[in-house]
Amino acid sequence: MTPDEQLAHWINLYNAVTLQIILENYPVRSIRDIRSQTLDPRGLIGPWRTVRVSVEGQRLTLDQIENSILRRAFNEPRIHYAINCASIGCPNLAARAWRAETMDADLTAAARAYINHPRGVSIDSRGRVRISTIYRWFAADFGGDAAGVLTHLRRFASPELQARLARATTISNYNYDWALNGSN
Repeated sequence: MTPDEQLAHWINLYNAVTLQIILENYPVRSIRDIRSQTLDPRGLIGPWRTVRVSVEGQRLTLDQIENSILRRAFNEPRIHYAINCASIGCPNLAARAWRAETMDADLTAAARAYINHPRGVSIDSRGRVRISTIYRWFAADFGGDAAGVLTHLRRFASPELQARLARATTISNYNYDWALNGSN
């Protein structure tokens, strides 16, 4: 497979397994209500450390797909806009499977959609920047520090948001909503 075909495969697998976990445990208020069968040394609460799928004989967890495969092998920060953990705080789940042929454009569109939504970035009337906790959890992927994260955000921000971010030098707050992103 080409690199984009591989990337599409792994993103689609991650999202499909996440949806399967939710369906198997529904109703739940949050994916974090579904416990891993393995103790997470980082204190992560949720199903990410339980073996969920086997690929070419290798048993994998969601954590391994995200961190050992997607982040390590592809070195692409925009993957964080493609994988979905079924929470309101996550970027949107794509309405269709990811495809190699449109990967770059689709990742850019997903980054723009999230960054330009208050779940991703908001700036209050006093100029304080509040961003998703995704940018703290994966700061290394977005430039390593607040300045790098702000540079990343400006790259995908709308002209209006870019203008507001141009004055920002620090991040005031991080936020993330773990409630299930579902319909009633």
